[in-house]
Amino acid sequence: MAITLRSKREIELMRRAGAVVAEVLSKLREIAVPGMSTAELNTIAEKISAEYGAATLFKGVKSPFAKKPFPAAICASLNEQVVHGIPSEKTVLKEGDILSVDFGVKLNGYCGDSAVTIPIGQIDADKQKLVDTTKRVLDIAVEQMRPGVKWSSVAAQMQRCAESAGFSVVREFVGHGIGTQMHEDPKVQNFVNKDLLRNDIFLAEGMVIAVEPMINMGTAEVVTLKDGWTVATKDSRPSAHFEHTIAVSRSGNDVLTI
Repeated sequence: MAITLRSKREIELMRRAGAVVAEVLSKLREIAVPGMSTAELNTIAEKISAEYGAATLFKGVKSPFAKKPFPAAICASLNEQVVHGIPSEKTVLKEGDILSVDFGVKLNGYCGDSAVTIPIGQIDADKQKLVDTTKRVLDIAVEQMRPGVKWSSVAAQMQRCAESAGFSVVREFVGHGIGTQMHEDPKVQNFVNKDLLRNDIFLAEGMVIAVEPMINMGTAEVVTLKDGWTVATKDSRPSAHFEHTIAVSRSGNDVLTI
């Protein structure tokens, strides 16, 4: 594992990328209403990014499980879809849906990556609890991250929050280091197992991590759909996803995607 510690200058460059990501997600939260397609949301994300001269991170990414590279700027995952949902004119938002949007850009050579789950109109109490709990799981990471802390202690508290609410933590997808590339060392799980305990890390000033809990209402198990990209819950129950790019600082941490 080769973890790069970023300088203050680099972190400021990542903050600029993160600000573009935050602006896009804020705009999408504002306009995502019943009747809008996820393709329309993608078009707006691309337009805002282009205005800042930022390259979107996801478009063109290849996967061994998919015949074609990812075709869009945003991942738009609806209800039971966990992550990597492909925007489409045919996917039209309805009252009561929840939509997880993952988005990232590279600006001046540095990356920002964030995700949010958006309620579409009025959602039922169970979905609201899932969304609120997933956001809380991410907030726990923000509260606990500081130099000298073991990641396993943070992950344990994140997992406990989700499971005490009756939900499950997705195992197949975890957070990651980020910097000049979207995915860098280390991997940062949202749960604790033997693998994490064997490869635990101490947080240190200059680490920049994209923390992204994905929490399911039912089983933690997921399946990949026929398009080779979209990941959904195995039991077809809803899932929520939140993410921030976070730098570990001398005094604690610094969220770069706000």
